[in-house]
Amino acid sequence: MAFADIRNFVVRSLLATAITLLVSCNATKHVPQGQYLVNKVRIEVKDNPDIDKKEMRNYLRQTNNHEIFGGLKFQLAIYNMSGKDSTKWYNRWLRKAGQAPVIYDQSLTDASVEQLRQALANKGYLHAEVYADTFRNEKKRKIEVEYNIYANQPHYIQSVAYNIPNDTLRSLILADSSKFILHKNVLFDRNELDKARQNISDRLRQQGYFGFNKEYITFTADTTAGSNAVDLTLNVMPPYANRVIHYDRHRPFYIRNIYVITNHDPSSQYANGELSRSDTIVYNGLNIVYGESRYLRPKIIDENCFISSGEIYNSANVDKTYQSFGRLGILKFININFESIGEFDGKLWLDSYILLTEGKSQTVSVSLEGTNSEGDLGFGVEGTYQHRNLARGSETLTGKVGINYESISGDLSGLINNRYAEYSGELNINFPKFIFPFLKKSFRQKIRANTEFGTSFTYQERPEYTRVIAGAGWKYKWTQRGSMISHTFDLLDINYVYLPQITDTFIDEIAPDNPLLRYSYEDHFIMRLGYTFYYTNKKNTTGIGGFVYQPNIYTFRAGIETAGNLLNAFSHLTGQQKDSESQAYKIFGIQYSQYVKFNLDYTYNHSFDRRNSLVFHFGTGVAVPYGNSTILPFEKRFYAGGANSVRGWSVRTLGPGSFNGENSVSSFMEQCGDIRLDINLEYRAKLFWVFELAAFIDAGNIWTIRYYENQPGGEFKFNKFYKQIAASYGIGLRLNFNYFLLRLDCGMKAFNPAEGQERIPLIHPNFGRDFALHFSVGYPF
Repeated sequence: MAFADIRNFVVRSLLATAITLLVSCNATKHVPQGQYLVNKVRIEVKDNPDIDKKEMRNYLRQTNNHEIFGGLKFQLAIYNMSGKDSTKWYNRWLRKAGQAPVIYDQSLTDASVEQLRQALANKGYLHAEVYADTFRNEKKRKIEVEYNIYANQPHYIQSVAYNIPNDTLRSLILADSSKFILHKNVLFDRNELDKARQNISDRLRQQGYFGFNKEYITFTADTTAGSNAVDLTLNVMPPYANRVIHYDRHRPFYIRNIYVITNHDPSSQYANGELSRSDTIVYNGLNIVYGESRYLRPKIIDENCFISSGEIYNSANVDKTYQSFGRLGILKFININFESIGEFDGKLWLDSYILLTEGKSQTVSVSLEGTNSEGDLGFGVEGTYQHRNLARGSETLTGKVGINYESISGDLSGLINNRYAEYSGELNINFPKFIFPFLKKSFRQKIRANTEFGTSFTYQERPEYTRVIAGAGWKYKWTQRGSMISHTFDLLDINYVYLPQITDTFIDEIAPDNPLLRYSYEDHFIMRLGYTFYYTNKKNTTGIGGFVYQPNIYTFRAGIETAGNLLNAFSHLTGQQKDSESQAYKIFGIQYSQYVKFNLDYTYNHSFDRRNSLVFHFGTGVAVPYGNSTILPFEKRFYAGGANSVRGWSVRTLGPGSFNGENSVSSFMEQCGDIRLDINLEYRAKLFWVFELAAFIDAGNIWTIRYYENQPGGEFKFNKFYKQIAASYGIGLRLNFNYFLLRLDCGMKAFNPAEGQERIPLIHPNFGRDFALHFSVGYPF
């Protein structure tokens, strides 16, 4: 099927779906006679703008059907497309995919009023009033419900007292009291008081109080002082007797023995058989119990264990130990238990049991594909081998080999190959730590780090040339524990391109006077280093249903890379002479590239609710060749258009500037630049099951930093660039399977800066000219 056919099919399918939904949009089709569809539910706060209406909606017992785009009840429309005969499969499917109409229930409205009152009382508004008004449309059998909130004056904490009989606990809690919210003149918010209970409990557990929990902490509130004032008392309950576990809950505990059982069976108890094994070694205070296989080296176990013998119990170190062992790919299960062993030398002691279960260490996978390009048949095969514990340190070795082959028919005279063929191989190894000498254990445990080494080799056979591409890399990735900032440092990245065979006429035919295109088919060598900074405020914890609602999430990524500086310094120090033809230095007879490149991306995601969000993205970048290079390597240049850029254009068909690529036979190579700008706004809505819908507006372009004869209009100029920013709009369908997301985006040109083309397609749209279809994996930003 040709691309035009696919494009027309998609457009017609989307239009047909939209028309079907509109035609079938009898919202009350399945609403019984005498009852009403809940059409809209609103919350109005009459006297206090500080109360969050979105938060208050969480306490409603009944709301209207899910909406997208501010009011379209898409799932209800899907449900209403079903017939009454439930024996037919398509009716059952439509009802399952859609959402049944929400039928008004007075009892749920009354319960919602009470829930709102209680929620406001918990926030300190003890005298809040809530009323529900209903507006019925008898003809359409719809009803709207409006909850009116009068918060009235809230209660504030006037004073804080502490009733803590244990003097040691009292001193510890008061020492950290500045970090709690228990202060004068703050709202008497019971939710915040509960957070304070948890905060105090966590801090005590980090200071040895193993059995302590927030249930030992209570509050007494005295509201008799009047004037909406509350006198608050924090109480710590005395320890209670426990006949099963013999420890005093109001005294700190210390760690005595640490047992690491490496072959734990999750279905059995750890205490008896596993500890009685004879193959136990002691390493740096750890009792490591091995089974039949010593699949983890003692040093690796020690580096990932934050619990230390003889030290006071600290729940934060337990969490770090969980996280650290959880990063080791060879482990399937991790569990940590503690057992009280009594009092010795005036201290209470615990034994720690770190239970590890080995996972599958090696996997092999093979993928096949077939191709048919205008009658020329071909195939592709790729095999992947992975070893997750190469040297008993959870090192991950990944090897890939691939073959792609396609036969060629027709006149082959003057060509050097009668096929398209590519043979590729990759070998990568990942270490779950810094590979660097003289690093102490204390430093390694402060950060979560990975070290990656990789090599790749590709041999390409084309009718016009044969090309070899080889690469190697050495990379560090790390994140400080407890931080939302991550770093990537490419210490060394080498890329070598060599063309051992090329037809005499190939370059002269496609690029007789085009340095950009000619450079892409010449031997070149890149040796670069780079650094990337990444920050996000997104929480990495999950709530009920695997989702944590954050109304505002933003990410920031900035990167810089340089190439050729070390080689250039070496050329100068050794007195090397420049090549007489290219006027550039060479290494191993090949010119090396020298440039600096900067990238920046910012994304802001605002969620209106759990089903609707608006995402803004801004991206820019600049790359400058200098020294030994006058042109950036093709693979390092920016491009516009495609699934992650301005989606009204196919990949590499936009820019640079006002350059019209349709007038060039080699536009694919020419439509790249040294400066990029991307601005995107996307509305996302969850439909049903795994389906999501998006509507977007994109703007951006690329430019060159200097004038190139083969890219007229592409040079960046401050007085022109804003007039050359392209714009597009469109819709997208996504299938979100949590672990991965499939994306289909349909974009239309709105403003086209290219010379000689329709300037404003938004006014005069033409699907054949302005439409672009993109299939990709993952969100665009």
